[in-house]
Amino acid sequence: MDDELLQDFLVEAGEILEQLNSQLISLEQAPDDKDLLNAVFRGFHTIKGGAGFLTIEPMVALCHRTEDIFNLLRNGERHVSQDLMDTVLPVLDVLNDQFERLQSGDELDAADPALLRALEHYTTPGDGPAPAAVADAEPKPEAVAAAGNEDITDEEFEALLDALDKPGGSASAKSAAASNSNGDEINDDEFEALLDELHGKGQFKGPPADSATGKPAAAVGSNESQEPISQDEFEALLDDLHGKGQFQGAPAGSGQGAAPPPVSGAGGVGSGTSGSAAAAAAPQPEQPQSAAAMVAKAAAGNKERPAGETSVRVDTARLDEIMNMVGELVLVRNRISRLGEHAGDEELSKAVATLDLVTSDLQLSVMKTRMQPIKKVFGRFPRVVRDMARSLEKEINLEMIGEETDLDKNLVEALADPLVHLVRNSVDHGIEMPDVREAAGKPREGTVALTASQEGDHILLVIEDDGGGMDPDKLRQKAVEKGVMDADAAARLDDNECFNLIFAPGFSTKDEISDISGRGVGMDVVKTKITQLNGSIQIDSAPGKGTRLGIKVPLTLAIMSTLMVRLRDQLFALPLVNVSEIFHLDLTKTNVMDGQQVIIVREKTLPLFYLKRWLIKGEANTPLPSEGHVVIVHMGNQKIGFVVDELIGQEEVVIKPLGAQLQGISGLAGATITGDGGIAVILDVPGLMKMYT
Repeated sequence: MDDELLQDFLVEAGEILEQLNSQLISLEQAPDDKDLLNAVFRGFHTIKGGAGFLTIEPMVALCHRTEDIFNLLRNGERHVSQDLMDTVLPVLDVLNDQFERLQSGDELDAADPALLRALEHYTTPGDGPAPAAVADAEPKPEAVAAAGNEDITDEEFEALLDALDKPGGSASAKSAAASNSNGDEINDDEFEALLDELHGKGQFKGPPADSATGKPAAAVGSNESQEPISQDEFEALLDDLHGKGQFQGAPAGSGQGAAPPPVSGAGGVGSGTSGSAAAAAAPQPEQPQSAAAMVAKAAAGNKERPAGETSVRVDTARLDEIMNMVGELVLVRNRISRLGEHAGDEELSKAVATLDLVTSDLQLSVMKTRMQPIKKVFGRFPRVVRDMARSLEKEINLEMIGEETDLDKNLVEALADPLVHLVRNSVDHGIEMPDVREAAGKPREGTVALTASQEGDHILLVIEDDGGGMDPDKLRQKAVEKGVMDADAAARLDDNECFNLIFAPGFSTKDEISDISGRGVGMDVVKTKITQLNGSIQIDSAPGKGTRLGIKVPLTLAIMSTLMVRLRDQLFALPLVNVSEIFHLDLTKTNVMDGQQVIIVREKTLPLFYLKRWLIKGEANTPLPSEGHVVIVHMGNQKIGFVVDELIGQEEVVIKPLGAQLQGISGLAGATITGDGGIAVILDVPGLMKMYT
């Protein structure tokens, strides 16, 4: 198997599978949407064609049966149902697993016979119950062979299928196709009917008609002698229709295998009236565009496209390398800007300002190349919510807003698992059962809303439900029962602090933990993951009204905005995302509560810590200063104050990993080079709190 062709196939088919995942869920909500049916059909057809070209037969077998089902659906011979979707949706899971095995170079096993049998049940027309047992069906050899030789365009294929299968289509075309399924050659009447379908009745200008019969002279001669058209003559006619060498054979599923059964009655085989006459006499429903018109329209659209490619695929490792180089450029810019401030040269200052502007634009442009829409993560939620709602027998409506919001590709990948966990939580323990909601005066159908929006240099993600919400008193009670804190400490917690208890390891409001999720079970892992991304989580909830979880993360992880502070003669950087406010304080006006020094800010008591005692050697027992700068930082809803010696200012830094000797020390996130050429340590606020308090 050619590795380059395989990688191209995996990229294209992976994108199609992502689209199919959301399209199938949308189709269940709008089963009569013809555009969706056609899009799903084309998706499976394209994957089958690529897999057939690469001789990936397990994938071909799966897609071939699924394609047949959607061919029946779009022709109105079957209808979308929940049972049918329960059978089709697992196909996506199997295909995704097969893609992962292909990427890792493993051999593919044949598709599960039980799944193939389930799909086979729905490949016959009608909405009646499926037969009790169906033998394992393998893909037809001719379909597999044809799948690897699909040079016909999608527009031509759609036109041919419409000509053969559309409801109310020409009976002569169906009759011709049915007759063709019993022999290798078609007679003149059948061929003329097909020409009428492609060009319109009477539009094809063939050889002069015989005056006695009204048929083309060549047709009369061949008909009287019962001599079929030769292969060369037939290919010449195809060249006239499609252009020299353009028609390379029918795709998989067309021809003998795709011909519908003979139509009985007027215009069918055995009727006294010819198919063409019956088709002309019978009232015809409103028809879509003819095949020739569709092909011509597609060709015209192709001419309007730009001559060159509008996009190019680039290895993500190369993008990361470019981003690192831009990061280094940012450091040099900071250094030159600092030197320009002290030089006092007006021309130098102008050049530095221009460099600053160009570097900022370059940084923004490179960041945009790494951006991906959050839709890549949101796309999996319709399936998650749909399957869970079916399993839990709940009625849930999923709303997604801001799917086009862009953020760094590394963040997109890192946020996938935490968001899935939070959505499953809302569905399982947030939304009540329909009867409970109805008794509470709510609609039977609950709503889970996912929202993404950009706020400055951060992204705000919100998961909101209109379910039962969380009761602060119950959370306090659970915290005491599980030994997280004593009753007095629990009583002093405000509501927001109570909601944050669910992030404690093993904490849950459920007496019985389900295998789907438990509000609190694994939530500590979610918070840890968000914190590692320099993000924060805020919870608001009201009993009986619902819960809102807001996640705030930076646009990118490569370059960080920080607040530079000095402790004695050493620089440290606090992530700006954690900084709430800064003020100068007379430290003699502090208080002590439970052995901890605290300050009161806006009637809120905050613990106060001296960073110098934690981070500078020999400062642990030094006398406390009488005044100092206080930086208020937050972690979720919790706020604390850090006392520092000097405030340097805001600066964008590039995170560099620590050396082997410092690697893994809690409280240190990395290091960076400052504008004056020095080295500053980037602090991890949650890690500091965990280590020193």
